[in-house]
Amino acid sequence: MKITLILASYDSGHYHGGMGQGPDALISGGLVDALTMAGHDVAVEDIGRVGAEQEREIATGFAVCNAVSGEVRIAIDRGRFPIVLAGNCLTSAGAVAGEGADAIIWADQHGDLNTPETSVYGFLDGMALATVLGLCWRPMASTIPGFKPIDPSRCVLVNARDLDPAEEQLLQTLPVIRTECAGVAQATQQLQAAGAESVHMHLDLDVHDPKELQANRYITSGGPNPEQLRAAACAMALAVPVVGITVSAYDPAFDAQADVPPMVGQLLNDLIATIEGR
Repeated sequence: MKITLILASYDSGHYHGGMGQGPDALISGGLVDALTMAGHDVAVEDIGRVGAEQEREIATGFAVCNAVSGEVRIAIDRGRFPIVLAGNCLTSAGAVAGEGADAIIWADQHGDLNTPETSVYGFLDGMALATVLGLCWRPMASTIPGFKPIDPSRCVLVNARDLDPAEEQLLQTLPVIRTECAGVAQATQQLQAAGAESVHMHLDLDVHDPKELQANRYITSGGPNPEQLRAAACAMALAVPVVGITVSAYDPAFDAQADVPPMVGQLLNDLIATIEGR
């Protein structure tokens, strides 16, 4: 497969800070080699610095989405499969826009379903999925080329276990499909029934059980091990048409043994093989 890896090296508006170091760490950890050795044609595009020099979180976050949308569209126009390596989860809004995706699989220990009205901490990334679903930041999201909010009935939330009370309350009112890794077969059946035709797969690496793999500072007990996530992701990719992938939230400062890059290489290779064979 022809693949374009798109690097969006930002965390909370800061270039190459915190989880913004993750994309480069995945590349230096051998991701391109792993994909190439599996027979793929790999190109790497880096959005570089975007937005104003002040690195304000909100303005810069949406500037990153704008840049990612453009790179994803270019990749697709060239017949290449887009994989975004991102610091922050909000970046998926740009990927969704560039792909024209009408459904999303969101694997994350967090719900990312806060809004400015409900957020206790005001953390933009905690509103990432809410933005993708059109629940907040609508004027900002509308500036992303090609962005259309995804209907909550075409959203699968995988293994979210660290939710604020307001997120739990919101989920009781939305038709979002919630599942653990073991239940993805039924979840994707529901996604098919909802009419999903082009699905973006968002993989926040902190979805993993931190006892098995720690990707960043956020630790909540439970979650899948790498093999369980890989099996679940491949099962979903076999059932529904995945048109792009985002891998987010890797902070190499919390990965002393550099366990994450080879795991991501295996995960993506298995996923791409599944997508190709579908």
